[in-house]
Amino acid sequence: MEWLYILMPIAGVKIFWPGLIILGIGVGVIGGFFGMGGAWMVTPGLNILGFPMAFAIGTDIAHMAGKSLISTMRHGKFGNVDYKLGIIMLVGTVVGFEVGAQMIMWLERIGKVDMVVRWIYLGLLGFITWMVFTDIARRKAKDKAAIAAGQEVDKNATGLEWHKTLHKIKIPPMVHLDVAGIYCSAWLPIAVSFFTGWLAGILGIGGGLIRMPALIYLVGCPTHVAVGTDLFEVAISGLYGAASYTYKGRTELVAAIIMLVGAAMGAQVGAVATKYIKGYGIRIAFGLAVIGCAISVFLKLLPVYVPSISQICDIIATYMILGLVSALALYITIKMIQGAKNEIAMKKAKA
Repeated sequence: MEWLYILMPIAGVKIFWPGLIILGIGVGVIGGFFGMGGAWMVTPGLNILGFPMAFAIGTDIAHMAGKSLISTMRHGKFGNVDYKLGIIMLVGTVVGFEVGAQMIMWLERIGKVDMVVRWIYLGLLGFITWMVFTDIARRKAKDKAAIAAGQEVDKNATGLEWHKTLHKIKIPPMVHLDVAGIYCSAWLPIAVSFFTGWLAGILGIGGGLIRMPALIYLVGCPTHVAVGTDLFEVAISGLYGAASYTYKGRTELVAAIIMLVGAAMGAQVGAVATKYIKGYGIRIAFGLAVIGCAISVFLKLLPVYVPSISQICDIIATYMILGLVSALALYITIKMIQGAKNEIAMKKAKA
């Protein structure tokens, strides 16, 4: 089965190339749907397939930049992108990313990069899982209370409302974000973008893993606007990140190109799917994806403490990350087709 493996000239490792194609197409669909580059799956996925962590980070960022740009163009046509908010956030994103990238170079020099990055990933995924499902539970409780009181359910209500507290901070300059329907201090999105940019530099993500929920829960964006605006940010930060990691010699362009071909097609499907799956439907699917990713990262960490199960953990982690990507991409594609069929049927009925 040697033909299933290809030598990566820069990283110097042989990689299971069908895995790259599955990651590319699957994460293209998922990224276009959730509003992120999908690096929270791709970076551990590349590492599991055999890339050293620093190369997994750099390669993923390179593939992510092109894919997110394609998704942003599609979301822009749907009116889901707040370009003003995205441009404001660029300041913190670029500064935070460089701080994170320099930390990775230092961790690589002392030989701690794989362990530290995986534990940060695990902690972050755990926090996001708690945040998403707490939000969903509180939202359901509000809906039940409204129904019990004979009141109309507020479709725009959220479970976690941290953004309402943060909007009370009136540090000038204040900005109107028309697409998102928000009036807040410009320092709020800048602070959020610095933190997500720092995570992007350390974890090899476009920041979307934390930026999309941050835009919802901290900045107060509607879900569909958070998705589109986040992709705009991912594309810009990804272009800068790709240049930064390529300059540092940690980008495997062959793998990035293989994944980008599939991702370009998948991103179109994911972006169109947001037209038919809104609000909490997106958040629930996102939460389930995070849980699956966290389990795969944990399996990769476990052999450090129990060396005897190293081989079996690697096999399970590989199939889990590829299976998760495939299952989510299939679910999103099916929902998109169902939504499109219903829309066509309604138009015919009206005609």
